[in-house]
Amino acid sequence: MKICVFQKGGTYRLGVKRGDSLVDVAEALRVAPRKGICAEPMALIRAGAAGARELEAYVSSLPDGETSFVVDPASVEWGPCVPEPAKIVCVGLNYRRHADESGLPYPETPLLFNKFSNALTAHGQRIPIPKTTEQLDYEVELGIVIGRRAADVSEEDALDYVFGYCPANDVSARDLQMRTSQWMLGKTSDRFCPIGPYLVTADEVRDPQRLTLQTFVNGERRQHSSTSDMIFTCREIVSYISKYMTLEPGDLILTGTPEGVALGMPSDRRTYLKPGDIVTVEIEGLGQLTNTFL
Repeated sequence: MKICVFQKGGTYRLGVKRGDSLVDVAEALRVAPRKGICAEPMALIRAGAAGARELEAYVSSLPDGETSFVVDPASVEWGPCVPEPAKIVCVGLNYRRHADESGLPYPETPLLFNKFSNALTAHGQRIPIPKTTEQLDYEVELGIVIGRRAADVSEEDALDYVFGYCPANDVSARDLQMRTSQWMLGKTSDRFCPIGPYLVTADEVRDPQRLTLQTFVNGERRQHSSTSDMIFTCREIVSYISKYMTLEPGDLILTGTPEGVALGMPSDRRTYLKPGDIVTVEIEGLGQLTNTFL
């Protein structure tokens, strides 16, 4: 199931993709009430796989001819597909060919850093380029959304704690990132973490290590790789983080980017983002996330 968040009347609404349209869950429940169905995005994530199955069955049961709860995706203002993650944990240097292009050794353990909630934004939203940077970069990343409390979980069981996956762009100000040994300054400016438009439930993603990732800047493909090139797999990442902090439903993990970022280009061809650039990141089966930079 593909779920999303869109804005209506100044509030976030939960949507479910059905065919080429969206079902506004709250409006559908007004027309066809049913107890136990989550109509709020974070409540659905906290309800886990069981709540997702109930919602999917409910949406499938809705009559095709009723249009009062049907929304055209082209007409909505999107919200982040996870609107209120308590934690945004990111993994750096997690693709072999990205480490190669950066001239860096493969890390022995996952390199973790964080973003904060001010960085969250959504598909179609505009991202301002801070005056403090001249080296703004793009990074397509597979986002993992936790669906069950996870503390000290094994690698074998780690994916059982995942609610779903989404496309993400780890927008990065390289000059700020490299100013100190701590990357945070270059990673969590306002709107530096667009995610979505869809959060795809884990049951639809059979193997998160076999997904194609791409980035297009003004229509030019810059990144093209596969999650099979990860140094640390999704299983390993969830297990590793859970040994140091308890992961809660709705927590978001960005799993690293492949080769092809501007930073990795030869200096004579290195092109950082500038006002007016349109960036689309795409992950196989999860969708396309597009933002314009100002």
